[in-house]
Amino acid sequence: MASEWNVAAERHSALHYLYRLGDAVLIAVCGIAMGALYFHDGIRSAAPVNGFLTMLCALGALLIFPAFGIYESWRGRSRAVLGLRIAAAWTVVFISGLLGAFLIHQIGAVSRVWSMGWFIGTGVMLALSRVVMFRMLANVRQQGINAKRVLIFGYGPLGREMYDRVQHFRDAGYRVVGVYDEESDVIPYDVTPLRQIEEVSSFVRDHGVREIWLTLPMAACRDLSGVVRQFRNEMIDIRWVPDVSSVELLGHRFSEFMGLPVIDLNSPPVSGITGVVKASFDRVFSLGVLVCLSPLLLLIAAMVKLSSPGPVLFRQQRLGIDGQPFNVFKFRTMRPHQDGGGVTQAVRGDPRVTRVGAFLRRTSLDELPQFINVLRGEMSVVGPRPHAMEHNELYKELIDRYMLRHRVKPGITGWAQINGLRGQTDTIEKMRKRIEFDIYYIQHWSFQLDLRIILRTALHGWTGTTAY
Repeated sequence: MASEWNVAAERHSALHYLYRLGDAVLIAVCGIAMGALYFHDGIRSAAPVNGFLTMLCALGALLIFPAFGIYESWRGRSRAVLGLRIAAAWTVVFISGLLGAFLIHQIGAVSRVWSMGWFIGTGVMLALSRVVMFRMLANVRQQGINAKRVLIFGYGPLGREMYDRVQHFRDAGYRVVGVYDEESDVIPYDVTPLRQIEEVSSFVRDHGVREIWLTLPMAACRDLSGVVRQFRNEMIDIRWVPDVSSVELLGHRFSEFMGLPVIDLNSPPVSGITGVVKASFDRVFSLGVLVCLSPLLLLIAAMVKLSSPGPVLFRQQRLGIDGQPFNVFKFRTMRPHQDGGGVTQAVRGDPRVTRVGAFLRRTSLDELPQFINVLRGEMSVVGPRPHAMEHNELYKELIDRYMLRHRVKPGITGWAQINGLRGQTDTIEKMRKRIEFDIYYIQHWSFQLDLRIILRTALHGWTGTTAY
């Protein structure tokens, strides 16, 4: 088995250099092909710096591309991340080539049309070459060829999930040949069960195991160092798959903290660069809505003022992101009254609601001033609806994970609202259902999901039998 491993390592090294050479040739060929399309007699008839730039970038790719990790094994890893790395690597190489042309005082002779066409065309071809390569590898691996042998260490729920994923994603090129678990009686028939820790080392050597996946529960994490130490002399990869799903919070994210790798167990997806994108979209969208709907807003303001004495806007304190209080804006829909220190939700036929207010509440037009909150950065266009402060104090003790909804900005519309969960929450079950939808939205957030919610709100609104 050791000789097989050496042969595999040599083959991988050879393929590594072949991929590097192939990318360099592809860059040069794309530059020459673009020159044949743009220049009358090909790139040889252009200024010499164009050919120099082509060769410089091809050679630069041999040196720079490996630094971006694009030649590492991408079995089971995100192809989208690989695409981004390829785009970044090619951009760095291209800019470096332009810098070289600048340093020899020939940047002015570089054809702008040819260089841009070459830059875009090469990026597309680099991506397509990976698509073709992965498709060929997938066809080979689905036949069981070039599959890495794996031992799963611990066969609880997470171990079973990893086994099922190997069976589902055949094109990733993995084959589970053994499972170590002292107690599990549901080990698949097509793998070898190992019951004693002493059996593992010999099994790894005798069966050509290339990777060990540690899927122990979090309670057994103290045993990890001993397991890793046992295989310190084996030429295999060891992957620890932490059981973060057992912690029912918002999600997890791997990051670095004070120079050490950490797992953030309560990290909402809307953070980092995604948070910047969402916040930028919120402000641009809200500004556009306020400008476009300004005549309607002025008309509603006049109707509210004429319907009953009192201010046009209703302000009430709510909790924003990470529990920071803010004043939410709405068009006033009720006559001025006192709640006696509490919050009394509106009910059907509520005498406090004005005739204009009833229409605004039924059509959700009373929510439009909240775009001001979005513009101020206190709310988002899409997110969990902000509840009254008294409701937060009540339900946080009654509903599990209730306060997790405050890890993101509250929204004007949300996943719960477009699924009919709006209006009066007069039972704990109604509120619990709404919270389930809010947590689902936070855990599965994407920009596409936000656009979907906005579109459904624009087409169907929140009108319905529960809106009063």
